[in-house]
Amino acid sequence: MATVDLHRVGAALAAPGRARMIDVLLDGREHTSGELASAIGLSTGTTSEHLGVLVAAGLVSVRRDGRHRRVRIADASVASALEVLSGEPPTAEVTSYRLSAEQRRVRAARTCYDHLAGRLGVAVHDAVAAHGWLDESGTALTADGRAGLTGWGVDVADVERQRRPTLLVCVDWTERRPHLAGGVGAAVADLCLERAWVTRVGRTRALRVTPEGRRAFVDGLGVPALE
Repeated sequence: MATVDLHRVGAALAAPGRARMIDVLLDGREHTSGELASAIGLSTGTTSEHLGVLVAAGLVSVRRDGRHRRVRIADASVASALEVLSGEPPTAEVTSYRLSAEQRRVRAARTCYDHLAGRLGVAVHDAVAAHGWLDESGTALTADGRAGLTGWGVDVADVERQRRPTLLVCVDWTERRPHLAGGVGAAVADLCLERAWVTRVGRTRALRVTPEGRRAFVDGLGVPALE
């Protein structure tokens, strides 16, 4: 976002329905307005009203696709800012086993727009840093980092040709520690999804680490075995 109206952004995020909508959209995918209505348990009319507020605040974009409106977070910088603005992990009363299980999955591994987050995302960041693959600022790859991630399967050369920042450090919403964002973070997440090292859990942004993924993270990056 080039300019930000903090009052408008704050007002946009104040309604629980809109906050829940943002949480759904932080999986980085496009969702139809109907899918969002179903996910947050509101009528299509109320969902449309919420979307209007979020669009006006510059937080989401909407494109027409025939009879459908497809919605996504405006861009990666907005997603990173929203992750930071989320504050402390929610402490709402758990009312069912299903909700409790979903909260555990989100904390264990999820997407933050187009990169890995949760304990998995933080563990990947920490492993990359421990190898000396990040410079002192944590916002650029070292020569060893380029070689190491290339060897793991990430097309670093392609990432560096992109117009977006090569590497950003995003503060994780639940862990309150950094995970990898930017082009490198997106490429790592794409690789993990393409090779089925992680799979999406339903229509949420939670991820499940597969047995093959556990081996890839441990053997390839030195990530400690995750629960």
